[in-house]
Amino acid sequence: MSSTTPPPAGTSGTPGAPGTSDRGRHDGRTGWVTGGTVFAGVLMLVSGVLAVLNGIAAIAEDDVYASVNDYVFEFDLTSWGWIHLVLGVLVALTGYGILKGADWARAVGVGLAALSVVLNFVWLPYQPLWALVAIAIGLFVIWALCSAPEREGRVL
Repeated sequence: MSSTTPPPAGTSGTPGAPGTSDRGRHDGRTGWVTGGTVFAGVLMLVSGVLAVLNGIAAIAEDDVYASVNDYVFEFDLTSWGWIHLVLGVLVALTGYGILKGADWARAVGVGLAALSVVLNFVWLPYQPLWALVAIAIGLFVIWALCSAPEREGRVL
């Protein structure tokens, strides 16, 4: 003989039934995606700082990066430096906002990550390996921010 305790009043005892709360319950996917969102925020923060450093290097000295002849998207390296500097500051601030749980940060993060992917594709001839890594990071950030569930609190 086993004794069971009936569910509290107003609940049916089955998950997802009216009157029950799924708060505090996590399936494996939700935890993984939430962790992905935190990782996306950290990646944005770090890649933003690295983009700022790339921008400073390109602005300070034109001989840091190799010049590319006859390229469709050819810009002066100082122009690329300013593009990387401004985008890096925006990406780093947005990554910080994601980690703090700011409501605006997810949408802005997706937009900036998409812009970063496009700009790094255009930047490919100047730094091919880093541009490919930055494109992969941007695609992961877009996926993580788009697939993350709505959350009520802050990550940090």
